[in-house]
Amino acid sequence: MSTMYELAKAKYAAFGVDTDAAIKKLINIPVSLHCWQGDDVTGFDHDGPLTGGIQTTGNYPGKARTPEQLMADIDKVISLCPGKVKLNLHACYAIFEPGEYVDRDKLEPKHFKKWVEFAKARGIGIDFNPTFFSHPKVKNGLTLSSPDEATRRFWVEHGKACIRISQYFAEETGVPCVMNIWIGDGFKDIPADRMGPRLRYKQSIEEILAEPFDKNLVKPCVESKVFGIGVESYTSGSAEFTLTFAATHDGVLPLMDNGHYHPTEVVSDKIPALLCYFPEIALHITRGVRWDSDHVLLFDDETKEMAKEVVRCNALDRVYMALDYFDASINRISAWTVGFRSWQKALLSALCTPNEMLKGLQDNAEFTKLMVMQEELKTLPFGEIWAEYLRQNGLADDCTWFDEIVKYENEVLSKRA
Repeated sequence: MSTMYELAKAKYAAFGVDTDAAIKKLINIPVSLHCWQGDDVTGFDHDGPLTGGIQTTGNYPGKARTPEQLMADIDKVISLCPGKVKLNLHACYAIFEPGEYVDRDKLEPKHFKKWVEFAKARGIGIDFNPTFFSHPKVKNGLTLSSPDEATRRFWVEHGKACIRISQYFAEETGVPCVMNIWIGDGFKDIPADRMGPRLRYKQSIEEILAEPFDKNLVKPCVESKVFGIGVESYTSGSAEFTLTFAATHDGVLPLMDNGHYHPTEVVSDKIPALLCYFPEIALHITRGVRWDSDHVLLFDDETKEMAKEVVRCNALDRVYMALDYFDASINRISAWTVGFRSWQKALLSALCTPNEMLKGLQDNAEFTKLMVMQEELKTLPFGEIWAEYLRQNGLADDCTWFDEIVKYENEVLSKRA
């Protein structure tokens, strides 16, 4: 423990904050690391372009092209990140034996056996996402909300398969699996029927969730989106639709992605609203720039506010947190690492905030003092608390970790075809 940390600790103590306790608490809070940052959301079951309103920009060298490469890259990221990690997979990352292939409606747990082995060897859990995009059977931009029954049925069967796989993940790792349902269904221009696709989507999710599963092990979520490329005018899974579905179906969690709302909306304000009603919620944490662009997460204002709300609502055990962004314009290992560390910083900063004192000032209508205290907290020596957290995790400080990225790029990434 450094002298600088001791001095910083004393400054925080003057505000009633125990930084040792904050560090100890954060070390055990799991955050899901998304596999798709490593290969630009390509997966291993198709070679076509991304569809479903999403797009990855950039062509930085070193992209993972095989399961082995992706796993090696994830290992490198884990070695550079403090705290407790989970792994977040999409169904398109199924790993087939040589000469084997099944379509998404026929996926089985065995197609993810190598991911389970990977997770168990590292003592981490797995979260999961059906992949309702980038597939020939996305018909006219629609999947679960399609008016074509054969198309809709294919994707329902895919969702059911993913329920079974999620149960397998949870049973094998001993960690509950968050299974998130998101579709990119929608229309580029003004639709003639807004209700029909949503009724079909509702029916489809209900059919998927009719597949038997243990609610203690599998945590199904529904995620909204306001628009995407090619679906600018309408999405079947709007915020109102998904939130109401979760509220009216037992055991279904609402999942909020902070890039999936109008630019003037903030998820930090939505977190405490949903926690008033839902025992558990889920987050996909990203950084939208003017739209849902999935930029690398930074330690910026909204990121800090989201973390504050999770912490000040005493909801660290009620909120499932996962990263969700993909940037192919920069080193992908660095993108992963910066984003994971940024969310860890935000959580630690929130844990080092005297929330009860600030709440008391608000409840007593001491708004002048509340403003003063909030401003004073901004200049406390948080960097030393973060440095101590890294030291306790056995990691280098922020000035040197990037050297490992450069070395990995020179020795591994640069050699990939």
